[in-house]
Amino acid sequence: MRVWAIANQKGGVGKTTTSLALGRSLVLRGLSVLLVDLDPHASLTRAFGIPSDPQPAGVVDLFGAPPATLAGVMRPAPVEGLDFVCAQTALATLERRSANQPGLGLALSQAITRHTGGHDVVLLDCPPTLGLLMVNALAAADRLIVPTQCEPLALHGLAGMVRTGAMVERSRQRPLPVSVLPTLFDRRTRAGRDTLAQLQQEYRALAWDEAIPVDTQLANADALAQQVFHGEPGGRAMTAYARALDWLLASEQQQLERAA
Repeated sequence: MRVWAIANQKGGVGKTTTSLALGRSLVLRGLSVLLVDLDPHASLTRAFGIPSDPQPAGVVDLFGAPPATLAGVMRPAPVEGLDFVCAQTALATLERRSANQPGLGLALSQAITRHTGGHDVVLLDCPPTLGLLMVNALAAADRLIVPTQCEPLALHGLAGMVRTGAMVERSRQRPLPVSVLPTLFDRRTRAGRDTLAQLQQEYRALAWDEAIPVDTQLANADALAQQVFHGEPGGRAMTAYARALDWLLASEQQQLERAA
């Protein structure tokens, strides 16, 4: 079972859209996917139409005593082959609880290890802050995918996220490959073109050599959370996400071959 963390220490870079788009693309390839919403703002959860009140079962229950199982809190998505686990506003209290409840840093990893839900891929949609939830995701992940908006300020968040990935890799003493995915690229602007060129130059070994374009068809992630009865959501962005998935899977295969 693959576990990919979708993370960046900057907000507004397309983490939830990337999680949903990659999830759909993986399902189209015949794989079963579990999406886990780790952000207390619950954008992915809202995309599936789940209200925050009353609080749904979800991620916070994995940190309980005793902890819930992923199979016990997951829900089927309208897209066949896709399941999801809700975020709750109570996730914001976990940082305080961790001071008096040791072991919470590995709660998600342990839940995934125990999971027998038959999923091929688990995608972790992370919050934009370095705290207990992101640490849980990075401890559990086989790969860190960093969506990065093609604008100058986003490069600062990217640098911080790459450093965090390296720090977690040293701490857990097993590889955490990093893949940088340029997003929200507007080729009409010089700032966008210059930022993409700089990103791909500075992170050549890690970054995709294309970019996910700005696309009004994906302006609202809710569309990706719903079943489409006449083909998949179209547009340039979804086509680009399919190519990005090709790159991610090829990179993963190359790393496995090098390790063999």
